[in-house]
Amino acid sequence: MGLLKIAVIGPKGLPAKQGGIEHNGAEIYSRMVSQGHSVDLFARSSYINSNWFDRYEWEGVQVIALPTLRLRGIDAFFSSALGAIAACRSRYDIVHFHALGPSLFSWIPRLLSYFTNAKVVVTCHGLDWRRAKWGRLSSTLIRLGESAAVRFAHSIIVVSQDLEYYFVKKYGRPTVYIPNAPAKYADSDTSFSYGASLGLTPNKYVLFLGRLVPEKRPDLLLRAFTSLNLKGWKLVLVGGTSDTNAFMSQLWSMAAEREDIVFTGELRGRRLAEIVRGAGLFTLPSDLEGLPLVMLEAMREGRPILASNIPAHQQLLGQERGVLFKAGDLNALIRCLEWAVRNPQDLADRAKRAQHHVRVHYDWDIIATKTINLYNHLLHPVLAQAETSGTPKSLVSQNQK
Repeated sequence: MGLLKIAVIGPKGLPAKQGGIEHNGAEIYSRMVSQGHSVDLFARSSYINSNWFDRYEWEGVQVIALPTLRLRGIDAFFSSALGAIAACRSRYDIVHFHALGPSLFSWIPRLLSYFTNAKVVVTCHGLDWRRAKWGRLSSTLIRLGESAAVRFAHSIIVVSQDLEYYFVKKYGRPTVYIPNAPAKYADSDTSFSYGASLGLTPNKYVLFLGRLVPEKRPDLLLRAFTSLNLKGWKLVLVGGTSDTNAFMSQLWSMAAEREDIVFTGELRGRRLAEIVRGAGLFTLPSDLEGLPLVMLEAMREGRPILASNIPAHQQLLGQERGVLFKAGDLNALIRCLEWAVRNPQDLADRAKRAQHHVRVHYDWDIIATKTINLYNHLLHPVLAQAETSGTPKSLVSQNQK
């Protein structure tokens, strides 16, 4: 089995700024290129600040800028349709769609695969049609993308065990479970100078990290924090909006005149690493997640974690690697937040178990290898089965022929 030519559709672009899909692409495809494979990633020109059809290389990945429409809820579909069409103009071995919305156009390369032998792969990072930011039209299109993935993809990758169960239960469609893994943070300032400039003290603040969108429930966390008098503690919310300016205004109003609540906006590099490493408690009260990279990263850094008990969080934390509260329940969050702050040693023990769990089970090198192995099983099922004697036969049976 030789080197592969891979087209990637769905990530907004590289380098990754904010978003799990972009970070997933950065980690996986840079590793594939280092092994000699060729990767073209079709990006949104608005995200990478490039002219239409410009090309540049990032960590060996060829990033191709496609035209975009600056219309909320339409931009992703438009660029994905162009990416699917563009991918048909070259002979790719694999056309890989990320997320359900872009997968609406998976039928285009699948139709041509009868002539090109290209295989279509879809990665589902989460059930995006459930996200509150999408209107009725966008949600409908994302649902259609889910149906298209089930019908046209040669194989579907899911990033969590809950998603694996979902596709079997709803469609009777087996999938391949390949999770995400944490990114390695940059070196940070041990003197905590940036944190100090924000008025923070190491290990004395609660951290929320992620897009400030309704389904991640920063509003619930704000209400819980403001209802408690956690002397000496602050709440730090790190992240930007995602077509949710009205919701952001609501959060600012809730935190008005509170000196113990800090909004930093998006952070990257050394500043992000410093703020995560200094947190006394990392919180993710989401109602909806695929497999959150920010939580994996916090676990890798050994940060104590408090999170909602949605399936993805249960998979990562259980009851022994963090603290879980009933999703959407304000009183439960208040009780757990107060307990976490009052029991630092118990929380530290759980954080150590979480750190070990991530190091053992979530590794980008292994994930990239599993993805390449899947590609090869699709392209050369007989040869791939012979070369990987330890690979379960079910891996081949999970893929549509």
